[in-house]
Amino acid sequence: MEPNAFSFLSKGWREVRDSADADLRLMKDRANSFKNLATSFDRGLDNFLNSATPPPFSIPAMNSPPPPEIEFVKKLRPKLSAMRRAYSSPDFSKNVLEKWRPKARIRIDLSAIRNAIVSEMEEVEESDENVVEFEREKRGRRLSLKEFWDWGEWKGDGEVRDWEPIRKLKSRFKEFEKNSEFVEKFKSSLKSMCRHPQESKEVQPLDVPELLAYFVKQSGPFLDQIGVRREICDKIVESLYSKRKNKLLLQSLPGEESAVAGNENVNDDLDLRIASVLQSTGHRYDGGLWTHPAKRDASDNERHVAIVTTASLPWMTGTAVNPLFRAAYLSQSGKQKVTLLVPWLCKSDQEQVYPSNVIFTSPEEQEAYIRNWLGERIGFKADFKISFYPGKFSKSRRSIIPAGDTSQFIPSRDADIAILEEPEHLNWYHHGKRWTDKFNHVVGIVHTNYLEYIKREKNGALQAFLVKHINNWVTRAYCDKVLRLSASTQDLPKSVICNVHGVNPKFLQIGEKVAAERKLGQIAFTKGAYFLGKMVWAKGYKELIDLLSKHKTDLDGFNMDVFGSGEDANEVHMAARRLDLNLNFQNGRDHADDSLHGYKVFINPSVSDVLCTATAEALAMGKFVVCADHPSNEFFMSFPNCLTYKTSNDFVAKVKEALENEPHPLTPGQRYQLSWEAATQRFIEYSELDGILNNEKDGAKSSTYNRKRITKSVSMPNLTQIVDGSLAFAHYCMTGNEFLRLCSGAMPGTRDYDKQHCKDLNLLPPQVENPIYGW
Repeated sequence: MEPNAFSFLSKGWREVRDSADADLRLMKDRANSFKNLATSFDRGLDNFLNSATPPPFSIPAMNSPPPPEIEFVKKLRPKLSAMRRAYSSPDFSKNVLEKWRPKARIRIDLSAIRNAIVSEMEEVEESDENVVEFEREKRGRRLSLKEFWDWGEWKGDGEVRDWEPIRKLKSRFKEFEKNSEFVEKFKSSLKSMCRHPQESKEVQPLDVPELLAYFVKQSGPFLDQIGVRREICDKIVESLYSKRKNKLLLQSLPGEESAVAGNENVNDDLDLRIASVLQSTGHRYDGGLWTHPAKRDASDNERHVAIVTTASLPWMTGTAVNPLFRAAYLSQSGKQKVTLLVPWLCKSDQEQVYPSNVIFTSPEEQEAYIRNWLGERIGFKADFKISFYPGKFSKSRRSIIPAGDTSQFIPSRDADIAILEEPEHLNWYHHGKRWTDKFNHVVGIVHTNYLEYIKREKNGALQAFLVKHINNWVTRAYCDKVLRLSASTQDLPKSVICNVHGVNPKFLQIGEKVAAERKLGQIAFTKGAYFLGKMVWAKGYKELIDLLSKHKTDLDGFNMDVFGSGEDANEVHMAARRLDLNLNFQNGRDHADDSLHGYKVFINPSVSDVLCTATAEALAMGKFVVCADHPSNEFFMSFPNCLTYKTSNDFVAKVKEALENEPHPLTPGQRYQLSWEAATQRFIEYSELDGILNNEKDGAKSSTYNRKRITKSVSMPNLTQIVDGSLAFAHYCMTGNEFLRLCSGAMPGTRDYDKQHCKDLNLLPPQVENPIYGW
């Protein structure tokens, strides 16, 4: 039997299905080959019998019985002839063609041959006592296939020679086994034919509810922009997908992914489900319309962090102080290089912003001031770089607006991780490269509750509505992750709530000193209540005056010192005098000033703050804090010295309680919770930088987040990224038009920096930096 007699089995059923006609003809030819094989086998038997018969002229031995082999073959011949006629009949080919289909099994009953061979062998064994030792050992049981295969023809000289037909079959099968490639294909074909449907690894196709669920999920950014809340989208996705989740997910995903997906929410399960289907088709997503390929390669394991903020010292505001401490403590670990990018104001703007008539003639001079201020408050040398970008002060907004493309002041070689302090503020009028295109990971930190401030202005409700959607727009387009210091801010896309601010170490040292004095029996607090903050109505002065005027009689004899200066100082003073309140106004000063150490109670009725730094500083110094029961104060409520009130009457009770009792000493755990070390750790965790900064050089990803993210991003396009990219492109087009910028409230001439900025910062003119050819 030639090896190509079985070559049709080497084809898989996919090829058989694609070329059905050719295979049918081939099967017919193979059926005829069986018939020819049976004929040749029968002819071989005839030749064998003829060769064993004595010639006519020979004289047979007297009373010598015929060899046992001849008798065995004569008895077996009628049965073999019957088998040949059965399998060589035309009906055999027809039956093969009808029954041999995908997933069908061909079973040729060879029991007749086996029974015939066994019965004849038993007869031979019983009649001949002089059979070879091999035959004697097998007496009394059936002959195995291997034993039959090894059975040979006995010669008188003690030699066992293979029976001629068996010898030919052996030689043919040995040649057949040499073709290893054919054998492997044959085995794989049998496995594919006999595999049970439940053992199949084929991924089930997507159904209509799954497609609708994924469409709604990916349309989340657009639905959010038109006012459909995120919770509604999640409920729709869950209702569409949950019915199919348990039945399909575990069957379609590989073992490792299914174990991970079982602990994720419905959205992550749906992402992995879509990814598995796309991977099963061989599809791989290599990027789309908004993909920017020229990002910094972090394969050298040297990470760079750029912190971009909207204010700088000596302006004592939260966006000037907190990013400075964040840069210092991020650089302390030495795992990454840190750059702090702060605004540079021209002389005319410095005179309006910086207190005590502090003026800088060069960026180097201001950098020296910043480093000296920081060095007096931390106990280590901060190794980070300070850079400047052009900025202009807006009187109407009372804030600094970037001029030109801020991202260009971070070199491309250092564009790895960006931290945008107040991302909405930085990007209101940003006309330049998209942050997420230039940087590998962009984190935004929301400091200010702009909606609360805007609602206090004229037509505040309408302005707040517009600003809310603009904030959603720019943070979605330019950030990968957004951190909200408290729940008092608006619910922005890609955001989580976490306090990532700490307290100046100097305040913790003051608190330790006060605790030591009290432990020795000394009187640490000799003064009553005070308030400290920039003197603008939105900082809590309106709420303070309203509470004190309403309960003037309940707080008879109560005196309070107020420290601050600002744009609304005259109006605040006039309102307090008109209501005859016992408020003693003084100029603003540093909260760590020695004159403030003796106060026991810090009162802060503000509800416009996101997270009041002065409140954290007062707690660190061991003082009582009386504040409103408001989301902005949620982080402080776990401290025993924080007394919160819900009503005006409750405010009076908390003030009296604080004045009549002594504060509780801070425990080591509470002091650590207020520190910048703890704040930096929380920032790294909630901004998802732990898996990025701690990633080893070999690229191993140990966290569940990284494994899940890679699984989902490898093979499928992300509609969310497409929407975010389109929003960024639309924002770029709008901010490039000066008329639209002015209509939205931008300062004139802020699309590009001016000549004075070029002179102060040694910059090329904007027309040279970004030339316009032709039109």
